[in-house]
Amino acid sequence: MSAVTTPPPSVDVILPCLDEAEALPWVLERIPPGWRALVVDNGSTDGSAGLARDLGADVVHEARRGFGAACRAGLAAAEADIVCFCDCDASLDPRRLLPFVDEVRAGTSDLVLGRRRPAGPGVWPVHARVGNLVLSRMVRRRTGVPLHDLGPLRAARRTALLGLDLTDRRSGYPLQMVVRAADAGWRIAEHDVPYLPRSGASKVTGTWRGTWHAVRDMRRVLAEPPAGRPAPAPVLTPEGRAR
Repeated sequence: MSAVTTPPPSVDVILPCLDEAEALPWVLERIPPGWRALVVDNGSTDGSAGLARDLGADVVHEARRGFGAACRAGLAAAEADIVCFCDCDASLDPRRLLPFVDEVRAGTSDLVLGRRRPAGPGVWPVHARVGNLVLSRMVRRRTGVPLHDLGPLRAARRTALLGLDLTDRRSGYPLQMVVRAADAGWRIAEHDVPYLPRSGASKVTGTWRGTWHAVRDMRRVLAEPPAGRPAPAPVLTPEGRAR
Protein backbone atom coordinates (compact mmCIF):
# COMPACT_ATOMS: atom_id res chain seq x y z
CA MET A 1 0.00 0.00 0.00
CA SER A 2 1.53 3.30 -1.10
CA ALA A 3 2.05 6.06 1.40
CA VAL A 4 -0.27 9.03 1.22
CA THR A 5 1.62 12.14 0.17
CA THR A 6 0.50 15.64 1.04
CA PRO A 7 0.66 18.06 -1.87
CA PRO A 8 2.71 21.20 -1.27
CA PRO A 9 0.79 24.38 -0.39
CA SER A 10 -0.11 26.69 -3.25
CA VAL A 11 1.82 29.54 -1.61
CA ASP A 12 4.19 29.72 1.36
CA VAL A 13 4.26 32.98 3.35
CA ILE A 14 7.54 33.47 5.20
CA LEU A 15 7.10 35.47 8.40
CA PRO A 16 10.36 36.38 10.20
CA CYS A 17 9.50 36.61 13.89
CA LEU A 18 11.26 37.98 16.95
CA ASP A 19 8.99 38.52 19.97
CA GLU A 20 5.80 39.21 18.02
CA ALA A 21 3.28 37.34 20.23
CA GLU A 22 1.05 40.41 20.40
CA ALA A 23 0.76 40.72 16.62
CA LEU A 24 0.72 37.06 15.59
CA PRO A 25 -3.05 36.41 15.91
CA TRP A 26 -3.88 39.42 13.70
CA VAL A 27 -1.31 38.43 11.08
CA LEU A 28 -2.05 34.72 10.93
CA GLU A 29 -5.82 35.10 10.66
CA ARG A 30 -5.21 37.14 7.49
CA ILE A 31 -3.19 34.49 5.66
CA PRO A 32 -5.32 33.66 2.58
CA PRO A 33 -7.04 30.24 2.56
CA GLY A 34 -4.90 27.47 1.10
CA TRP A 35 -1.67 29.29 1.79
CA ARG A 36 0.80 28.12 4.43
CA ALA A 37 2.22 30.41 7.09
CA LEU A 38 5.90 29.71 7.83
CA VAL A 39 6.78 31.57 11.02
CA VAL A 40 10.56 31.71 11.42
CA ASP A 41 11.30 32.17 15.10
CA ASN A 42 14.57 34.07 15.44
CA GLY A 43 15.10 33.64 19.18
CA SER A 44 11.84 34.92 20.66
CA THR A 45 11.46 34.91 24.44
CA ASP A 46 7.75 35.84 24.58
CA GLY A 47 6.30 32.50 23.51
CA SER A 48 5.86 33.51 19.86
CA ALA A 49 6.84 30.09 18.51
CA GLY A 50 4.35 28.17 20.63
CA LEU A 51 1.57 30.65 19.93
CA ALA A 52 2.21 30.50 16.18
CA ARG A 53 2.04 26.72 16.28
CA ASP A 54 -1.19 26.82 18.27
CA LEU A 55 -2.65 29.16 15.67
CA GLY A 56 -1.92 26.68 12.89
CA ALA A 57 1.34 28.00 11.47
CA ASP A 58 4.38 25.88 10.70
CA VAL A 59 7.31 27.06 12.82
CA VAL A 60 10.94 27.11 11.74
CA HIS A 61 13.65 27.88 14.30
CA GLU A 62 16.66 29.94 13.26
CA ALA A 63 19.23 30.48 16.02
CA ARG A 64 21.36 32.92 14.08
CA ARG A 65 20.01 36.40 14.69
CA GLY A 66 19.31 38.59 11.71
CA PHE A 67 16.46 39.40 9.34
CA GLY A 68 18.27 37.80 6.42
CA ALA A 69 19.05 34.69 8.43
CA ALA A 70 15.35 34.28 9.25
CA CYS A 71 14.27 34.86 5.65
CA ARG A 72 16.82 32.39 4.37
CA ALA A 73 15.68 29.72 6.85
CA GLY A 74 12.09 30.24 5.75
CA LEU A 75 13.00 30.00 2.08
CA ALA A 76 14.92 26.79 2.73
CA ALA A 77 11.86 25.30 4.48
CA ALA A 78 9.38 26.44 1.83
CA GLU A 79 7.88 23.94 -0.62
CA ALA A 80 5.39 25.94 -2.66
CA ASP A 81 6.12 27.15 -6.16
CA ILE A 82 5.48 30.74 -5.08
CA VAL A 83 6.75 32.22 -1.84
CA CYS A 84 5.87 35.49 -0.18
CA PHE A 85 7.52 37.51 2.55
CA CYS A 86 5.70 39.61 5.12
CA ASP A 87 6.64 41.26 8.39
CA CYS A 88 5.12 39.68 11.47
CA ASP A 89 4.38 42.92 13.36
CA ALA A 90 0.87 43.69 12.02
CA SER A 91 2.12 46.64 9.96
CA LEU A 92 1.24 44.88 6.70
CA ASP A 93 -1.84 42.83 5.82
CA PRO A 94 -0.90 39.46 4.22
CA ARG A 95 -4.11 39.60 2.16
CA ARG A 96 -2.48 42.34 0.10
CA LEU A 97 -0.27 39.60 -1.34
CA LEU A 98 -3.12 38.06 -3.34
CA PRO A 99 -2.68 40.25 -6.47
CA PHE A 100 1.12 39.94 -6.11
CA VAL A 101 0.85 36.16 -6.37
CA ASP A 102 -1.56 36.41 -9.31
CA GLU A 103 0.96 38.59 -11.13
CA VAL A 104 3.83 36.17 -10.54
CA ARG A 105 1.70 33.17 -11.43
CA ALA A 106 0.54 34.83 -14.66
CA GLY A 107 4.17 35.46 -15.62
CA THR A 108 3.82 39.22 -15.98
CA SER A 109 6.33 39.88 -13.17
CA ASP A 110 9.11 37.87 -11.57
CA LEU A 111 9.29 39.83 -8.32
CA VAL A 112 6.51 41.99 -6.90
CA LEU A 113 7.06 44.37 -3.98
CA GLY A 114 4.75 46.48 -1.87
CA ARG A 115 5.39 50.20 -1.68
CA ARG A 116 4.43 51.18 1.84
CA ARG A 117 1.94 54.04 2.13
CA PRO A 118 1.47 55.17 5.76
CA ALA A 119 -2.14 54.78 6.89
CA GLY A 120 -1.85 57.77 9.22
CA PRO A 121 0.54 60.32 10.76
CA GLY A 122 3.33 58.88 12.87
CA VAL A 123 3.01 55.37 11.42
CA TRP A 124 6.40 55.54 9.72
CA PRO A 125 9.06 57.33 11.85
CA VAL A 126 10.91 60.15 10.13
CA HIS A 127 14.34 58.53 10.49
CA ALA A 128 13.09 55.29 8.91
CA ARG A 129 11.48 57.13 6.01
CA VAL A 130 14.63 59.17 5.39
CA GLY A 131 16.77 56.03 5.39
CA ASN A 132 14.40 54.31 2.99
CA LEU A 133 14.34 57.35 0.69
CA VAL A 134 18.14 57.48 0.49
CA LEU A 135 18.44 53.77 -0.18
CA SER A 136 15.68 53.80 -2.80
CA ARG A 137 17.53 56.48 -4.75
CA MET A 138 20.73 54.47 -4.54
CA VAL A 139 18.91 51.38 -5.78
CA ARG A 140 17.47 53.26 -8.75
CA ARG A 141 20.94 54.46 -9.70
CA ARG A 142 22.45 51.00 -9.23
CA THR A 143 19.79 48.93 -11.01
CA GLY A 144 17.75 51.27 -13.17
CA VAL A 145 14.59 49.81 -11.62
CA PRO A 146 12.19 52.66 -10.65
CA LEU A 147 11.51 51.49 -7.09
CA HIS A 148 10.43 53.83 -4.29
CA ASP A 149 10.55 51.42 -1.36
CA LEU A 150 12.40 48.32 -0.16
CA GLY A 151 9.38 47.08 1.73
CA PRO A 152 9.21 43.54 3.10
CA LEU A 153 5.91 42.59 1.43
CA ARG A 154 6.91 40.67 -1.71
CA ALA A 155 6.28 37.61 -3.87
CA ALA A 156 8.35 35.52 -6.29
CA ARG A 157 8.93 31.94 -7.41
CA ARG A 158 10.81 29.82 -4.88
CA THR A 159 13.27 28.12 -7.23
CA ALA A 160 14.14 31.42 -8.87
CA LEU A 161 14.85 33.01 -5.49
CA LEU A 162 17.06 30.11 -4.50
CA GLY A 163 18.94 30.62 -7.74
CA LEU A 164 19.85 34.17 -6.71
CA ASP A 165 22.07 32.63 -4.00
CA LEU A 166 21.43 35.44 -1.50
CA THR A 167 24.18 35.64 1.09
CA ASP A 168 23.27 38.58 3.35
CA ARG A 169 22.01 37.45 6.74
CA ARG A 170 21.27 40.86 8.24
CA SER A 171 19.06 43.74 7.16
CA GLY A 172 20.64 43.89 3.71
CA TYR A 173 18.76 40.76 2.59
CA PRO A 174 15.72 42.54 1.04
CA LEU A 175 18.00 44.86 -0.90
CA GLN A 176 20.27 42.07 -2.08
CA MET A 177 17.21 40.26 -3.41
CA VAL A 178 16.25 43.28 -5.51
CA VAL A 179 19.78 43.98 -6.74
CA ARG A 180 20.52 40.41 -7.76
CA ALA A 181 17.09 40.03 -9.34
CA ALA A 182 17.70 43.19 -11.39
CA ASP A 183 21.15 41.97 -12.42
CA ALA A 184 19.55 38.71 -13.56
CA GLY A 185 17.07 40.59 -15.76
CA TRP A 186 13.97 39.92 -13.67
CA ARG A 187 10.81 41.92 -14.28
CA ILE A 188 10.27 43.78 -11.01
CA ALA A 189 6.98 45.47 -10.14
CA GLU A 190 5.94 47.70 -7.27
CA HIS A 191 2.41 48.37 -5.97
CA ASP A 192 1.09 50.57 -3.18
CA VAL A 193 0.05 48.87 0.07
CA PRO A 194 -1.25 50.44 3.31
CA TYR A 195 1.36 50.63 6.05
CA LEU A 196 -0.36 50.24 9.42
CA PRO A 197 0.76 51.05 12.98
CA ARG A 198 3.05 48.21 13.94
CA SER A 199 2.81 46.24 17.18
CA GLY A 200 5.76 46.96 19.47
CA ALA A 201 9.07 48.59 18.55
CA SER A 202 10.89 47.80 15.33
CA LYS A 203 14.01 45.66 15.76
CA VAL A 204 15.59 47.23 12.68
CA THR A 205 14.43 50.83 12.20
CA GLY A 206 12.82 51.64 15.53
CA THR A 207 15.65 54.04 16.39
CA TRP A 208 18.17 56.22 14.58
CA ARG A 209 20.85 53.72 15.59
CA GLY A 210 18.88 50.82 14.16
CA THR A 211 18.24 52.74 10.95
CA TRP A 212 21.95 53.55 10.65
CA HIS A 213 22.90 49.89 11.00
CA ALA A 214 20.32 48.95 8.36
CA VAL A 215 21.61 51.61 5.96
CA ARG A 216 25.19 50.43 6.58
CA ASP A 217 24.24 46.83 5.80
CA MET A 218 22.48 47.89 2.62
CA ARG A 219 25.30 50.16 1.45
CA ARG A 220 27.56 47.12 1.70
CA VAL A 221 25.19 45.21 -0.56
CA LEU A 222 25.14 48.05 -3.10
CA ALA A 223 28.94 47.98 -3.20
CA GLU A 224 28.91 44.40 -4.49
CA PRO A 225 29.86 44.06 -8.18
CA PRO A 226 26.99 43.09 -10.49
CA ALA A 227 26.47 39.36 -10.86
CA GLY A 228 28.84 37.86 -13.41
CA ARG A 229 31.11 40.89 -13.27
CA PRO A 230 34.39 40.39 -11.38
CA ALA A 231 35.32 42.74 -8.58
CA PRO A 232 38.06 45.21 -9.49
CA ALA A 233 41.57 44.13 -8.56
CA PRO A 234 42.86 45.85 -5.42
CA VAL A 235 45.35 48.66 -5.79
CA LEU A 236 48.59 47.63 -4.10
CA THR A 237 51.11 49.81 -2.29
CA PRO A 238 54.83 49.41 -3.08
CA GLU A 239 54.96 47.09 -0.05
CA GLY A 240 52.35 44.84 -1.64
CA ARG A 241 49.46 45.82 0.62
CA ALA A 242 45.99 46.54 -0.63
CA ARG A 243 44.92 50.16 -0.32
